[in-house]
Amino acid sequence: MKLYLFLLLLLSLGTQAQMQVNGIVTNKKQQPLPFATISTDNNLTTITDVDGKFSIASNALVNSLSVTYIGYELKTIPVRGDKIFYTIILKQETASLKAVVVSNENPALNIIRKTIAAKRNTNPQNRWTTFKYKNYNKLIVTANPDSIRGYIDTTTTHRNTSRERIEIDSANYKFKELISKQHLFQTEKVSQFDFSNNKLKQTVLGIKMAGFKQPIYEIMGFNLQSLSIYDPKYELFETKYNSPISVDALHDYNYKILDTIKIKGRPTFMVYFKNKKKSRANGLEGALYIDTENYGIAQALMRIRGVLDISGRHEFEYLENEKIWFPQSTTFKIVKGKNDDDIKILGGTIQFEGDTEKDFKTRKKQATDFTYVLSQSNTFDLEYNVPVRIQRPAIAMELTEAAITREESFWKKYRKDSLDIRSQKSYVLLDSISIAKRIESRLKFGRKVIDGYLPLGIFDFDLRKLISYNNYEGFRFGIGGVTNDHLSKNFRIEGYSAYGTKDGVFKYNIGSGFRVGKLTNSWLNASYTDDVREIASTVYAVDKRVFKLYDPRPINISTFYHYVSYKANFQTRIIPKTEALLEFSRSYIEPKFDYLYNLNGQLYSDYVMTTAMLSIAWNPFSEYMQTPTGRMESEKRYPKFTLQYTQALPNVLQNDFLFGKIDFKTEVEKKYLNGQKSSALLQLGYAYGNVPLTHLYNTGPNNLTKETIFERITFAGRNSFETMYFNEFFSTEYAMLQLKHGFNRITLLSVLKPSLVLVTRMAWGDLQKPEQHVGPTYKTLNNGFFESGIELNQIYKGFGLSGFYRYGPNGLAKIQDNIAVKLSFRLDLGL
Repeated sequence: MKLYLFLLLLLSLGTQAQMQVNGIVTNKKQQPLPFATISTDNNLTTITDVDGKFSIASNALVNSLSVTYIGYELKTIPVRGDKIFYTIILKQETASLKAVVVSNENPALNIIRKTIAAKRNTNPQNRWTTFKYKNYNKLIVTANPDSIRGYIDTTTTHRNTSRERIEIDSANYKFKELISKQHLFQTEKVSQFDFSNNKLKQTVLGIKMAGFKQPIYEIMGFNLQSLSIYDPKYELFETKYNSPISVDALHDYNYKILDTIKIKGRPTFMVYFKNKKKSRANGLEGALYIDTENYGIAQALMRIRGVLDISGRHEFEYLENEKIWFPQSTTFKIVKGKNDDDIKILGGTIQFEGDTEKDFKTRKKQATDFTYVLSQSNTFDLEYNVPVRIQRPAIAMELTEAAITREESFWKKYRKDSLDIRSQKSYVLLDSISIAKRIESRLKFGRKVIDGYLPLGIFDFDLRKLISYNNYEGFRFGIGGVTNDHLSKNFRIEGYSAYGTKDGVFKYNIGSGFRVGKLTNSWLNASYTDDVREIASTVYAVDKRVFKLYDPRPINISTFYHYVSYKANFQTRIIPKTEALLEFSRSYIEPKFDYLYNLNGQLYSDYVMTTAMLSIAWNPFSEYMQTPTGRMESEKRYPKFTLQYTQALPNVLQNDFLFGKIDFKTEVEKKYLNGQKSSALLQLGYAYGNVPLTHLYNTGPNNLTKETIFERITFAGRNSFETMYFNEFFSTEYAMLQLKHGFNRITLLSVLKPSLVLVTRMAWGDLQKPEQHVGPTYKTLNNGFFESGIELNQIYKGFGLSGFYRYGPNGLAKIQDNIAVKLSFRLDLGL
């Protein structure tokens, strides 16, 4: 795996230990014993993982290990300096086993019930009205050099000489040399956490990211594990699971007492839990250490195993005066699991290669297979029941310019331990690599390209404007873009010009904007546009820009209207968790197809619309981060909601019609760790008053009125009805629902690995005052429209194929007319 894939990375901590002992604990049948307790003679303690394996590091000499596990005899073994891996076999203790099975009910269930009931007193966020503390976090991407085969792989002797030619596994050798000197990525962070009014906010006091003068905010926004073990939904690597101590946890988990051990001098039950559904390979499992007196959590280990092996550990400090366990440290780790396909995680910044070659043979282990992501955090300076005032509570994380420019004295003050040699070198070497390879400038360039811009000097050229095609304009060639920060951070000029080869007309836009609020990303904008647009289409003004090399759906559209528009708007994020735009516009509209609008006997072939529009996107469940460059959505959560209201202004600037439009949509999406994804989209629209056909609803048709299936083959659109013909239906009010589920990629051949997606779409609608629309023929959606299909995306080089079938009341008489076959193309940018 190439180094630059890691230089954009995330994460964690680790200090070099002088001595490390590894091993596995099993029974006589060689079955691993998960969560067995390992203790050293110098008072270090750890537990085995779900595979029975353990690793314990010590700065002092370890002479012996003691292993305990409920139902088994205690075993103590000596540790030798020349041995680093131990296989420890425990012997069952019959008397202990009988003692456990005394009750008719599993005793672990009673402990869990008491733990759930005690949360009102054991959870700090329930016990205290306010508290605050500081937290130090160190994040690395690294590997253990001792695990990597970096020595000579094979030797070959030449026939006519006694000299030997040595063949070295150079990739592993170079990787081991690199990882022996430094980590692949490293960052440190010091934060202040404040809790009040049931809100927990993080203020970053200092952030240091190797290789970057300005941190990558997207990486800072990744949510690796829940801060609180008491959350009803426990989050591990951006996936939520029902907590093993939630109110309904007993429905989802099996429990078993493994041991009783002391944590910080207090006796605790060690309870193992695992998801009941065996089919859920990625289900949450782990161990809870529960105080035998107050039933608070003293320690917890959470883990999921699948294509990735992910674990999160929570350790607590007991506050004697308050009789409560408070979080002391957390540890998070990702290592590679078993997978046949390459896996991209954390926005594509980390990639684990598959375990099989193109010929389906097991791939030889590479050095980068031993790469892991590790994060450790430690809390300090805890104060509780003291005055705490949280500003901007809707912002989950906030950092200022000062946090990015902290001196070394700041870090020496807050680090729990001094940096080891590898960590010290990581900053120096990664900074030098970043400068030499212009990593930061290349990253900024890449961000622009992913958003569809080509930055050149003070101007970002809009790649979407270069070329497109539709049946009205023909080939549309253009150029456009917007000024960037090199000109000004508080002022911008934007625009474009385009020419259609079929209609022979130039189109253009010119606009400018002034920033009036940096923290809230507030801008005042004005623009003038002379262009064309598809009739009856719905555009949400606050929708985020989606870049495609091309937009396939307009290729077959022939019905447009010409508009000349003056606009002024105010866009802002001043309202928490929203993006809002208030716009006033005056537009001259001229339909470019055979159409007249009949209003009280007067026929309009063109008209003027003066409108006010308010568009709001609301993401109530997302997390937001405040950075020196503005506010950003750091963690996308669903559902998301968008509402847009448009109202014509009577007797203002020669407005011809009085009408209003209300548009609404909500999106739901769930991604699974195994790569599958489910999504739903609901859209509603209602237009009232005197609304011409150009501004009604067509619900996104994308099918041609051709005789055969093959003549109708075109490119699939985005959220469009692939079996609905263009201009077949029009509505003044409608409802549309789309359901999708995407499966893992299917391996057909070594180069053919399509992703399978099941799709169902349905829509209902009605058209009021049909007598007002003179010219085109159309139908209404009173009885509903239904289609379902299968998408095989990215079959080869981004190209895919899909098929859809139309059924229900609006199904057509001929079966073949209900079938639509579409091509697709998706450029994988690793997003």
